[in-house]
Amino acid sequence: MIDKRYNDLLKKVCGDIVLSENPGETMKKWREIFRISQNELSQHLKVSPSTLCDYEANRRKSPGAKVIKRFCEALFLIDIKNGARTVESLLKEENPNTNKYYELYEFSKFMSAETFVKKINGKVITNADKIKSLRIFGYTILDSLNVILNVPYNQLHQIYGDTNERALIFTGVTTGRSPMVVVRTNPIKPAIVVFINLDQVDPLAIKISEKETIPIITTDMPVQEIKKALSF
Repeated sequence: MIDKRYNDLLKKVCGDIVLSENPGETMKKWREIFRISQNELSQHLKVSPSTLCDYEANRRKSPGAKVIKRFCEALFLIDIKNGARTVESLLKEENPNTNKYYELYEFSKFMSAETFVKKINGKVITNADKIKSLRIFGYTILDSLNVILNVPYNQLHQIYGDTNERALIFTGVTTGRSPMVVVRTNPIKPAIVVFINLDQVDPLAIKISEKETIPIITTDMPVQEIKKALSF
């Protein structure tokens, strides 16, 4: 049984797949967010791994609502069986007074970090070796000072949206120190951190980045152009 607390989240995941222009890739995205292998999921669904692979690769006719519902329920049930770490991290407490300080964007399929950096004309400052292996499932644009001053610590998890495999893009940054301190103290970590219009990154921010192995990227691209560049 799936706890009633997860009903809205389950509907959201199902709806994301149903409304997607590429349902197969979106199914794969959610399976990877839940960190469940094709073999484990196919065993739970009692279908062959090749069947699941065909759906994700769009080699089969787009799945109907019943198939998608079973698929999503299986993700939740497997995760709950394993401790519900993913569904709990995805279950966000909504607070209309905080979202004015940040904007959440989710991708319909993952984007490699290398592609992400190229699209925003970014410059890799730290942990360049990590960029090749990272995948980005979304990004959050944050007003740096307002988030730090006005978003309660126990609500910071909300900036991660559906997954922490995302980029946190900070505006209004003067040194980069404060945002990286927030990243350091929060148990949920982003894939990469981006600073807009920052010529020189504070040494402590760089040290934190290296310790957490989270790449720092800088860019001079305006926010609206970043949004346009990342839309696909």
